[in-house]
Amino acid sequence: MAAASFKAHHEIGVNGSIVAQLLSGLNGWSVVLTLFLMLVAYDQFSYIWNKGSIAGPLFKIPFMGPFLESVNPKFSEYKAKWASGDLSCVSVFHKFVVIASSRDMARKVFNSPSFVKPCVVDVAQKLLRPDNWVFLDGKAHVDYRKGLNGLFTRKALELYLPHQEDVYDKYFEKFLKISQEIHQGKHTPFMAEFRELNCAISCRVFVGHYISDEAVKKIADNYFNITAALELVNFPIIIPFTKTWYGKKAADMVLEEFSKCAAKSKTRMAAGGEVTCIMDAWIKSMNESQAWRDKGEDTTGTKPSILLREFSDLEISMTVFTFLFASQDASSSSTTWLFQLLADRPDVLEKVREENLLVRDGDKHRRLDMDMLEKMTYTRACVKEILRYRPPVIMVPYMAKKAFPITDTYTAPKGSMVVPTLYPALHDPEVYPDPETFNPDRWITGDAEKASKNWLVFGTGPHYCLGQVYAQLNLMAMVGKASLHLNWDHQITPLSEEIKVFATIFPMVRAISEQPSKDTILIDVREPAEFAEGAIPSAINIPLNSQPDALLLPPADFQARFGFAKPPLDRKVVFYCRAGVRSKAAAQIAVQGGYERVGDYSGSWLDWAERSAKK
Repeated sequence: MAAASFKAHHEIGVNGSIVAQLLSGLNGWSVVLTLFLMLVAYDQFSYIWNKGSIAGPLFKIPFMGPFLESVNPKFSEYKAKWASGDLSCVSVFHKFVVIASSRDMARKVFNSPSFVKPCVVDVAQKLLRPDNWVFLDGKAHVDYRKGLNGLFTRKALELYLPHQEDVYDKYFEKFLKISQEIHQGKHTPFMAEFRELNCAISCRVFVGHYISDEAVKKIADNYFNITAALELVNFPIIIPFTKTWYGKKAADMVLEEFSKCAAKSKTRMAAGGEVTCIMDAWIKSMNESQAWRDKGEDTTGTKPSILLREFSDLEISMTVFTFLFASQDASSSSTTWLFQLLADRPDVLEKVREENLLVRDGDKHRRLDMDMLEKMTYTRACVKEILRYRPPVIMVPYMAKKAFPITDTYTAPKGSMVVPTLYPALHDPEVYPDPETFNPDRWITGDAEKASKNWLVFGTGPHYCLGQVYAQLNLMAMVGKASLHLNWDHQITPLSEEIKVFATIFPMVRAISEQPSKDTILIDVREPAEFAEGAIPSAINIPLNSQPDALLLPPADFQARFGFAKPPLDRKVVFYCRAGVRSKAAAQIAVQGGYERVGDYSGSWLDWAERSAKK
């Protein structure tokens, strides 16, 4: 027994010394390295397991994946991914993404609400509010949507036309002033002007004249911050002075303005006012529903087709905000492409002009109505071809609510992002011959209208775009009226029809600006409305109040936001405003952004205008 006891103690002592030696050989760095390698292995294993048999990189860059590509996405990289297979994948940080590239795969995702639901970036709920209707799913979403369908009927759309046409008149006059008076007929970027035009149209159609011109301008100037905040790669939390912070401030401002409009509309509709906008129409339906419920057992009269509950001012504001969210960037993209491509094809523009004069019986000042729009066969073909050739939305993100068997051989894991793509279906050469050519005639004499399964511009399934008819009619009305009252041309560059991806797709063009010297860039930091009223020749407009982070942006983000190149860091930049206050602040920001040769015209616009008057 003693020998056995001694042997046992001896073995324990030996083993204990081995453990002690192993522990003594460890230090903090080796523990950290071991844990890091284990996490890398787990990250790779998870990716390979989720990838299965579909196309995609064999391995991922540890943790971040193709993060750097996502920061500045290139359209050529998207096309390469789509061409790699009907299903492909990437993994960025914790997000595993399945990309459905073919028409049939995309349609399957759109039409599988039991497996997937629409999703957006993490910060979206903070901007749009967590209880917004767009985040509803299943029956709750269907029921809510039914109450909105009546806002986009033919009868309703005709009520909105006067507001649209008033905006066209106002902005076409402004466009002429910008082109002829400010820029003396020289070519100048108009993408920012098209964004403001579309924001003004949306506000007038959605909330009518309950909102002031000043508030519309404020929303137009600040809406870009909302777009930037909702980029795929961004901070998931709101940190002061980041894109998400500026986006949240802009979103709160829009919601506040729309809430005020809802209160005004409720008062006017309760007094028996006529419907003039989407908000009026919706609130009138709420009032009619409540009046029916108040009748109790009395069933005389016509029961509303949909009985709506009463929505609060904030709920109405959030819903209308989603209409703006869905339309602003997409409409701005389509407007930019439409005006550019028609300018580059004068024969097409002339046909649009002839048709629009014809449907107005030769009177170019005749006001629009739905009958006219429905007779615009060729104009409609141009709009549909723009939407096919350069679809404003190229992908729509969904999230798998549970394991989603997309094919017999592949199941997307629960929680993964599943992204149907629209561009390949709209550029399928078997359906649209010569798909890389802009050809409106394919919608008149060709078979394009028959390809309904490929027409995914507005999605399909339970989440298809409610406003798709309105969106197309608005583009038709806009360019049709422009063809009669404006002449425009476009300075073609090698990049004119190349694609820049930023929320939607825009032409990848560079600004051509006259500068006071080859080395100095003059920057007007007043707001666009001030700049439009008069500016120092050769100055470019980078507004300080609405775009305070402009000179801190990466060049690609700056180009996407403003439509022209960011001033290079090695150039001298000179700032001015109205009286010299904002220009000083802008100069300080420029120094923070890496500019070393910074000037401030202290007298600014007032001084220049006074000196010019004396000459």
